[in-house]
This record gives sequence, structure tokens and C-alpha cells, in this order.
Amino acid sequence: MAVKVRIPTPLQKLTNGREEVEGEPGTVLNLIKYLDSKYPGIGERISDGGKIRRFVNIYVNDEDIRFLQNEQTEIKDGDEVSIIPAIAGG
Repeated sequence: MAVKVRIPTPLQKLTNGREEVEGEPGTVLNLIKYLDSKYPGIGERISDGGKIRRFVNIYVNDEDIRFLQNEQTEIKDGDEVSIIPAIAGG
């Protein structure tokens, strides 16, 4: 069993239009590196220098990683990861 990763619409052009892809267990940071190896360019849109960009929210099984261990949050087989860009407006 793999990790299910939900990709937001703005990044789907990098995943050949797929809204859901598979990842590997490990930390959130390792998952981003893995995704970038399969879908070049996605890593730089999500992270910078090993840190998740401010305007990107990542959830593991519906829990915000900011309330867990940020980039070092562990992801296991069968987990679901959602990458959600922050929305601003006024």
C-alpha cells in the first residue's frame, strides 16, 4: 500500500493532469523530494530550502502538519496527504 497524495489544481499540470498521485512513506520532506523526482518542478512550488512555503498547507489524514512536526511529520503506508495552497482575498 502506498501514500495517497491529493494535488491541487494549480499543480496538476506538473502531474499530467492527475489530481491524485502515489507517494512513499517517510517524512513530509522526503515525500516532497520523491514527488519532485517523479514530477519535476513540483518540489520548488511546495518547499524552499527544506521548509514548506508559507502559502502552502499540508495535511496528513486531515491534520495540519503545523500542529504535528511540520516537515518532519511521519507518513505511513495508507496515509492520505493533501497539499492545499492558501487562498487570500478581501
